Amino acid sequence: MTDLSHRKSKARLRIVRADGTAASNTKVTVKQTSSEFLFGCGAFDSVAMYAVPDEALKAKFRARMEKWATLFNFATLPFYWGTFEPVEGQPQTELRMQAAEWLTQRGIKVKGHPLCWHTVCADWLMQYDNETIFKKQLERIDRDVTAFKGKIDMWDVINEVVIMPVFDKYDNAVTRICNAKGQVGLVKAVFDEARQMNPDATLLINDFNTGKAYEELLDRILDAGVEPTAIGIQSHQHQGYWGTDKLYDVLERFGRFGIPIHFTENTLISGDLMPAHIVDLNDWQVDTWPSTPEGEERQAREIAEMYSILFADKNVQAITTWDFTDDCWLNAPAGVVRSDNTPKPSFDKLMSLIHGEWETNLELMTDADGYIEFEGFKGDYKITSSDGIEMTTTLK
Repeated sequence: MTDLSHRKSKARLRIVRADGTAASNTKVTVKQTSSEFLFGCGAFDSVAMYAVPDEALKAKFRARMEKWATLFNFATLPFYWGTFEPVEGQPQTELRMQAAEWLTQRGIKVKGHPLCWHTVCADWLMQYDNETIFKKQLERIDRDVTAFKGKIDMWDVINEVVIMPVFDKYDNAVTRICNAKGQVGLVKAVFDEARQMNPDATLLINDFNTGKAYEELLDRILDAGVEPTAIGIQSHQHQGYWGTDKLYDVLERFGRFGIPIHFTENTLISGDLMPAHIVDLNDWQVDTWPSTPEGEERQAREIAEMYSILFADKNVQAITTWDFTDDCWLNAPAGVVRSDNTPKPSFDKLMSLIHGEWETNLELMTDADGYIEFEGFKGDYKITSSDGIEMTTTLK
């Protein structure tokens, strides 16, 4: 049986009436309202529901996000420089702020992705020399981390550094400054800047490379004094499920750093798999990529196994499903919801885990002195007595 004791905590609470007397021998409902563990998903549609002018489409996105919010407690919002600020000096701050407020009002924690990346980079940066690009990169971090402080206090600070200096599919400003400053120099600069702007923020380095090169990069930045709050690991499995052997291997190799691990971008396909010969997933461009009944059952099994392994690992603090629906990145059937907003078996399976097996809801009776004792999964709780007393508590 899987040991989940590290995910739980014990509580002893006294239930007291307004007049100060103990609620003795009283029935009490203990309901977990949120999990300390971050069960996340890309929440790009929360931006779309404010951005699109068409009211019918806006309603579709809102309905989608309402369904999204029944399952997840952690959202990733897009801050790709090229689409966030397509024209210099005109960032789409208000749209992201509206989305962040919609999410935080529902108790959902928000992460911005990413602050520095060579892909989807702002084309207008190319007119500048390297030192000016570097200056503007730091200014971008200053502006956005400061503007969203209190709404977004978690950031993928830099994305895919392993490939960044040798990325040659097209010229871009960030690859230029990575070569000029060096990988470690650039990582240290952007982390220092983000930390200065929000000292309490959770700051990640994030990469799809799960090999030795990423480990070596982490060793080098740690030696240089960079202190990421968490290590981000992408797990896009368009060509097939990693399986338990690879999963345990990745957890062991990156667990040695003693830094929390976030699985930041997880995809499992519910249709035909991408051909194995494709090296860069972005090179597989198709008009349609249908989900299939057999693929949906397979996806549900794989998600259940993978999430269970990650939830049991003491180093893992977050898992983010990358696509909520199938009409997203590469048109892949990677969502837990179909394009028409109907749930797949994987949605139901995650619901049964996140809000079933891994959530604590109890009916208890206070003792003669008004006390209850229980063990539950870490997170926030609402406690209600049969005679109307309400209180909240947090298990950490």
